[in-house]
Amino acid sequence: MEEKKTESTNKNVKKANLLDHHSIKHILDESVSDIVTSRGYKEDVRLSNLKLILGTIIIVVALVAQFYNKKFPENRDFLIGCIALYPFFSNSIDTFCFLLDSHLLILYTKEKNAILFTYPPEGSFTSTGLVVSSKLPRFSDQYTLTIDSADPKSISAGKSVQLTKSVTQWFTKDGVLVEGLFWKDVEALIKNYAEEEPKKKK
Repeated sequence: MEEKKTESTNKNVKKANLLDHHSIKHILDESVSDIVTSRGYKEDVRLSNLKLILGTIIIVVALVAQFYNKKFPENRDFLIGCIALYPFFSNSIDTFCFLLDSHLLILYTKEKNAILFTYPPEGSFTSTGLVVSSKLPRFSDQYTLTIDSADPKSISAGKSVQLTKSVTQWFTKDGVLVEGLFWKDVEALIKNYAEEEPKKKK
């Protein structure tokens, strides 16, 4: 019985290669997403879905161009059309963001370091979700976690809050993430952001 408990515990342990900063960042980012969503923030995947759709269209255009039933130079005009469509769909994410929703545009402009976009929690007074972003520069042990409003122009948007700390504070020498310490720091940051949100007038 004790052996089964030990095996179960080992499976749940998050371990990183301390010599690989990508491995460290991946585990921390994954844990941040778990923590934020556990606090009632549902992930907003609209931008990701839009990019997947556009990517699929681009692949279909490439396949049609490759297997078109006419050979060059008979298919020259068709190939030119396909080549013209590629940059159109590649860059159309900007256009779609403008046309669909200003909120979605804000998400796109913040996407560079973002690891999570959310909707506002259910039952909350705020009308805007979060943009959670992180940085772990190469050859550095300083992990920076930032929480912003998904829509800074919203009247209910809170002020940006940030946490910068050495990853050595959260990992053992064997690369095991001490989740209790990390959760405590991230939850404190979320609480700090919530305190910065404008309160609803009574």
